[in-house]
Amino acid sequence: MATLILSAGLASAQKYAFVDTDYILNNIPAYKAAQEQLDKFSVDWQKEVEAKYSEIEKMYKDYQAERVLLSEDMRRQREESIVNKEKEAKELQKTYFGQDGALFKKRQELIQPIQDEIYKAIKDLATENGYAVVFDSSSGTTMIYTNPRYDMSDEVLQKLGYKN
Repeated sequence: MATLILSAGLASAQKYAFVDTDYILNNIPAYKAAQEQLDKFSVDWQKEVEAKYSEIEKMYKDYQAERVLLSEDMRRQREESIVNKEKEAKELQKTYFGQDGALFKKRQELIQPIQDEIYKAIKDLATENGYAVVFDSSSGTTMIYTNPRYDMSDEVLQKLGYKN
């Protein structure tokens, strides 16, 4: 029974806070600019990939229209050409949008430094204010009740030098 009381006493002495990293990120101009840059890369690369697939579709339609006029050898060459173009398009798509593709690398290059800066500010504030835990309310953490008094989001923005 004494252990339970002691544990309850220690638990109530802990300080907790939460931040909304989406809110923080959306109030940092450098993040918005980086996101716009990523969106532009994504749109441009998607257009390039779609152009490849349009080219393949045209090649296939032309092949279908001319197929009866082609010799067996010519048909095989055209089919191989279409298959090779499809492979190229899929490889290009993977190069841009794959797990370690160009978009992922650009995101790491542009966004990671901002996220690191936010993490450092949160860590510094938590240390300065004696918080045991800081939750991120934007990352899907379920909280039934949060006291706005403990929301450090504006403090993080101020620590980073931004006004909200």
